[in-house]
Amino acid sequence: MDVDRVLLASPRGFCAGVEMAIKALAWMVRSYPAPVYCFHEIVHNKLIVERFEKLGVVFVDDVSTVPIGRPIMLSAHGSAPEVVAEARRRGSVVVDSVCPLVTKVHHEVKVRAGKGYRVVYVGHEGHEEAVGTMAVAPQAISRVETVDDVDSLPEFTEPVALLAQTTLSHRDWEGVAVRVRERFPSVWTPGRSDLCFATTNRQSALMQMVPLCDAVVVIGSANSSNTRALERLAVEAGCPRVLRVNEAGELPDDLAGVVGVTAGASAPEEVVNEVVARLAPHRGIHRVDFTDEDEYFPPPRNLRELQSAIEIAVTVMCGADLSGRPPADDRALAASDILAVLSI
Repeated sequence: MDVDRVLLASPRGFCAGVEMAIKALAWMVRSYPAPVYCFHEIVHNKLIVERFEKLGVVFVDDVSTVPIGRPIMLSAHGSAPEVVAEARRRGSVVVDSVCPLVTKVHHEVKVRAGKGYRVVYVGHEGHEEAVGTMAVAPQAISRVETVDDVDSLPEFTEPVALLAQTTLSHRDWEGVAVRVRERFPSVWTPGRSDLCFATTNRQSALMQMVPLCDAVVVIGSANSSNTRALERLAVEAGCPRVLRVNEAGELPDDLAGVVGVTAGASAPEEVVNEVVARLAPHRGIHRVDFTDEDEYFPPPRNLRELQSAIEIAVTVMCGADLSGRPPADDRALAASDILAVLSI
């Protein structure tokens, strides 16, 4: 390998929703005896899923297969209402780690459907987020993915609302959204875009460095929508060579020149470090900054309540003063650090 420089995109890797979901599942692993069950992969990353499996987490695609009385986590991608209800029926403890941005879209679907709208939803077929969102109001929602899909829609008699899967790239969304507005000029859209800010930021940082690169390495799993969107963007922007890898060992030996590195929103920073070390650039690493991200999503409410109850119980059993108990500071704990500790 003869890599001259590495351009490292910023931001990259874990978003606020992934940070929250990983920390929530890590807390459950440490608090309950195995097995802990999780509906779907907690996030779309092969290495993270395998790490939790080694710690006794069982990932299931049908919540009805979970034995009665076991703790259950619902994934960051969001779940259908009937899945949430069944989990609450079966689980001794149920923690819903859905990303708040996905919750926003679920709420928009519910409200618009309740007001008699036909929801045109832009999303990838079979993606967990799209499946969960469409299940909120299945009789009032039509999924589209391409301009041809929009052209195939009937002439609805009811008013139309336009919503989207949060992890779409702007290129996935823009042309389809334009065609929806052409066909339905009075379409309702939310005041704030459904597209995830973290996804958008990672794409923008990538686009800043692509013109400078001989090759781009995108770190993340094949079933990660936002990772594949980064890969497609680099290809469409004309980068001579684009590679998607799960880990450093998948890199080819013939990379050369200037190599850009970025990571999908569910890819661990430790893998980024391993990839950069494997590339071993002769002239070092240059960070390409697009913006700083300081968004923070706290743990789900019922998990915060459980954490507080356990802390109070331990404090009392130890004979300590409750008034002097230091407040828990989840924000100060990085999910990547927690994953490293769990693997020890």
